[in-house]
Amino acid sequence: MSLLRVDASIQGPRSASSELAELVLGEFTAAAPDETVLTRHLGEEPLPADAWALAVAGSATPEADRTAGQTEALGLAATLAGELRDADAVVLAFPLYNFGVSQHVKIWIDLVIAGAGPGVRLLEGKPVVLVTTRGGAYGPGTPREGWDHSTDYLRRILVDVWGADLTLIEREFTLVGVNPALDEFTELAGQLKAAAVAAATQTGKALATR
Repeated sequence: MSLLRVDASIQGPRSASSELAELVLGEFTAAAPDETVLTRHLGEEPLPADAWALAVAGSATPEADRTAGQTEALGLAATLAGELRDADAVVLAFPLYNFGVSQHVKIWIDLVIAGAGPGVRLLEGKPVVLVTTRGGAYGPGTPREGWDHSTDYLRRILVDVWGADLTLIEREFTLVGVNPALDEFTELAGQLKAAAVAAATQTGKALATR
């Protein structure tokens, strides 16, 4: 069984999403130490911002007439699509940034679609774990209910477009302890973190048995 892990945080060692993904991966590798794990970090090694446009243009251009940039972008798109196609399981750590997915994630998705082709179900029936973290609270009744434009979008791509068997691990209030305005939510934030840690641990164990 091979596993692909993709991170997108720009927070380095302070990343809450990467911390949870590490728990999932740790449980997986502890139970299945001989399995192959491939990692890609979109936040630390961003994909070229112009690659998608070049890939789209290149796909509409005869091979002999393509520019070097178009050829390179198409090769990158094929590589990214191939990583998903070849994986037996996937762990994605994608935090909410500015109420949506980060530019790194959007470029990755666009390039994968360019490399695989629109509507190709790269993840049909495969277990996919989506770890998503949010600095504040976006649930029902909160002032920013409905402002999370990332999670539903990712569910559409991963499940409806690519066919994944999705497990969602969420953690909110990651800015508690960082932003003094959120200090009143310290206890709740601790409870949410504990629940997310438990979910990540259990998910990693279950993933190894798939």
